[in-house]
Amino acid sequence: MRVIPGHTFEMGSDRFYPEERPARPASVSTFRIDATPVTNAMFARFVEATGHVTEAERGEDGRPGSLLFAFHDAGTASWRFIDGLSWQTPHGHASRWSSIEQHPVVHVGHSDAQAYAAWAGKRLATEVEWEAAACGGLHGCDYAWGDTLTIDDQIPASIWEGDFPSSRTQGRELPFTTPVASHEPNGFGLFDMIGNVWEWTATKAPPFDAKPSCCGTERQDEAEGGVIKGGSHLCAPNWCRRYRPAARQIGTVPTSHIGFRCAADLS
Repeated sequence: MRVIPGHTFEMGSDRFYPEERPARPASVSTFRIDATPVTNAMFARFVEATGHVTEAERGEDGRPGSLLFAFHDAGTASWRFIDGLSWQTPHGHASRWSSIEQHPVVHVGHSDAQAYAAWAGKRLATEVEWEAAACGGLHGCDYAWGDTLTIDDQIPASIWEGDFPSSRTQGRELPFTTPVASHEPNGFGLFDMIGNVWEWTATKAPPFDAKPSCCGTERQDEAEGGVIKGGSHLCAPNWCRRYRPAARQIGTVPTSHIGFRCAADLS
C-alpha cells in the first residue's frame, strides 16, 4: 500500500461531462491505498480462504453469469450477458483466471469488493479519496500524468486505441485487460489508476444520465449504485474520454471491465 498525505485538491472537471461538474476544492485526510488493483491471484487466495461466492456466481433471479464485452462474428464488439461467466472464467467458458494471474480480477460486484476488503483488513476508498489518489499530487490537470493524453506519442494507460467499437490496434483477442503495473506509476506510486479496469469505490449515488454512454452500452441504471472511477480498457478517444481522475460512472452489476483496489486508514 502507498500512503496518500492529507491535502486539498481540485475535484471534478468543468471541461468534459456534466456528471463531473463543478470543479471544486476537496480535502482528504492521510490514508493508505493499494498500489495496484486486486489481481486474479489475490482474489483466488481470498476465495480459497473464505469460500466466498461472487454476485455473478450466485446470479440475479437465479441466473448466474456476467456481462462480457468482446468481438463477434459480425466483426464488431458489443456487450453480451454470458450464462455462468464469472471471475474464474473471465473471458469465456474456455478461459481460466490462472492463465492471467496478474491481470485485475473482473466480474466482481460491489459486495464482492467489500467482502474482499473486510477479509484483508481494509476497506474501499471513498470517491473523494480515490480521485485524490489518482491525481498523484497534480492540481487541475485533465489526466493523471498531466495536461495532454499522450507522453512521447504514447498513452501511458491501458485504454482502447483504435476506432471504438469496430477496430482495436492492440488486437481483437481477449483478454483486453493487461497485467497490473504495465505502465509507469503516478506521482503517489500508484499503478493503473487510469484505464485497465474501472474500480469500485465505497461511495453510493443515484443514477445519472451520462452521455455519451460509456464503453458501448446504452443501459441506464434505474437504482442507486456504487460510483466507479478511472475508466477501463474500453475507454476510447472517439467514444468517451473517461480515462481521467475526474471521470465517474455508476456501477450496479458485475462486468468484464470493473475491478477494485482497497484502501485503509493510516493507523
